[in-house]
Amino acid sequence: LMVWLRRCTHYLFIVVVAVNSTLLTINAGDYIFYTDWAWTSFVVFSISQTLMLVVGATYYLTFTGVPGTATYYALIMTVYTWIAKGAWFALGYPYDFIVTPVWLPSAMLLDLAYWATKKNKHSLILFGGVLCGMSLPLFNMVNLITVADPLETAFKYPRPTLPPYMTPIEPQVGKFYNSPVALGAGAGAVLACTFAALGCKLNTWTYRWMA
Repeated sequence: LMVWLRRCTHYLFIVVVAVNSTLLTINAGDYIFYTDWAWTSFVVFSISQTLMLVVGATYYLTFTGVPGTATYYALIMTVYTWIAKGAWFALGYPYDFIVTPVWLPSAMLLDLAYWATKKNKHSLILFGGVLCGMSLPLFNMVNLITVADPLETAFKYPRPTLPPYMTPIEPQVGKFYNSPVALGAGAGAVLACTFAALGCKLNTWTYRWMA
């Protein structure tokens, strides 16, 4: 009975975290519509995607103890997102169906850190977290480049004028040093280590609850 309880808890965690990851990343391309705030939104979305990937992938990786499962987890996120994006696209939402699987290469780096350090959790948290946090904004920029042109989309899907209180403020020149990838990578590298540690801790708690 306890084995099955543990297994069910494990799969519940995987489903819950993967679904929530997908929900958080489902509009990750939406910054393309907010032209004035595109770079700012890009940084925020990059960090949120990094953290959701890291916590779930680390949990799954340390639970199984098998290098490769972090990439498998990223694949789950990618497929979930494709399904959801496909449904939105079918309803007329202006977004390309094919979305670059930005999570896969970053998750591979987590697997690599775990494998190369002979399954050392602390190395996974430190090295894997930094690698994942630094790499995802770069891959996310590739994702941004592949989405439909915002002007073309704006003409195809006209929207009513925004009320005054919703009108974006013009951005300051030079804000964020004109490098959203660098800012996202810097913040992601620090925060991803924290979330990698959380993923390991969730794994410990799962065993404790089911002991």
